[in-house]
Amino acid sequence: MASIVADNLTIEFPLYHLGARSLKKRLLSKAALRVRTDDSNRVVVSALRNLNFTIQRGERVALVGSNGAGKTTLLRTIAGIYEPVGGELTVAGQIGSLIDPGAGMDPDSTGRENIRLRGLYRGMDEAGIAALEEDAATFSGLGEFLDVPTRGYSAGMQVRLSFAMATAMAPQILLMDEWFLAGDADFMQRAEQRLAALVNGADIMVIATHDFEIVRRWCTRAIRMNAGRIVADGPVAEVLDVMQGVVPAPQPAG
Repeated sequence: MASIVADNLTIEFPLYHLGARSLKKRLLSKAALRVRTDDSNRVVVSALRNLNFTIQRGERVALVGSNGAGKTTLLRTIAGIYEPVGGELTVAGQIGSLIDPGAGMDPDSTGRENIRLRGLYRGMDEAGIAALEEDAATFSGLGEFLDVPTRGYSAGMQVRLSFAMATAMAPQILLMDEWFLAGDADFMQRAEQRLAALVNGADIMVIATHDFEIVRRWCTRAIRMNAGRIVADGPVAEVLDVMQGVVPAPQPAG
């Protein structure tokens, strides 16, 4: 059964080239909450700090908060891009990522070759790659341009191909960095329907977004982040109403 469990999850990034003691001291004094010196005397940024949460099958979770709050870092950690330096993250289920749908595209390869490379990366057999190729070719509508190197694609053509490849999957856990839609009106309509089917078919969805309309429409739960910490976690209306000033923030007990 699909699930995501974080137990005191911590992610830190070292800052190199901070040799000058005065610069290091000034940085530490101004950003004491997220910048510290580790056991090796390196200056590190605490991107995520002691996160604890459980996401179960059937949940649609929005990660909300200001820029730099840690939303995308958490998504990338769940996707396996970043390795925790503290605590544990346990992910059960096949992951599908729309964090950067165009990542890994080879500009010197044709669209068709890029589709096949994506299939190989996913570990598909020949039959699966053939099905992926047919699906992406049909949905993108690129026609003869599918056999042209993607370096010569317009921005719109690149979006069509990357979206077609990224959404030609049926993951148990779907990760999204913003609601990914782009293109002309006709493609947007088809993309909306395809994306909705992808979301509805996943056991779990986690999306990082600033679009509260998307959160209210698609999500069942919101996790609000600030400076790498979770500051609120609950039903969408409860979390967003506080953020938008509809209701006052709850006061700590005592």
